[in-house]
Amino acid sequence: MSHDWSHDVKKYAPEADDAAIKGIVKHCGIALQSRDASFVACQDKSERDRVRDSFLKKKLALTAPDAELDAAIMDICQKMKADRDKSRVAFYYFLAEKFGKLAAFH
Repeated sequence: MSHDWSHDVKKYAPEADDAAIKGIVKHCGIALQSRDASFVACQDKSERDRVRDSFLKKKLALTAPDAELDAAIMDICQKMKADRDKSRVAFYYFLAEKFGKLAAFH
């Protein structure tokens, strides 16, 4: 049975955009098949840098200073702090939403 990624997002954002969630799942692709890769480890700086560089800069084409992008990542870490395992799909969804980029996944 496949994981319901939309559930992870809707736990925090009940009105979340299903099409954007599907697009993010597609973007993450094979990474979601590995339990470790399907979660974001907020306490791991190299992981946070990877999210910043490969998702925010490369995928969302954001050009804000690293400090601003890092602050956004920490905001999402804080938002999801109740979850020991932070779903990568939900994490990316909230980052895309924060920067007004959900449409990139439709």
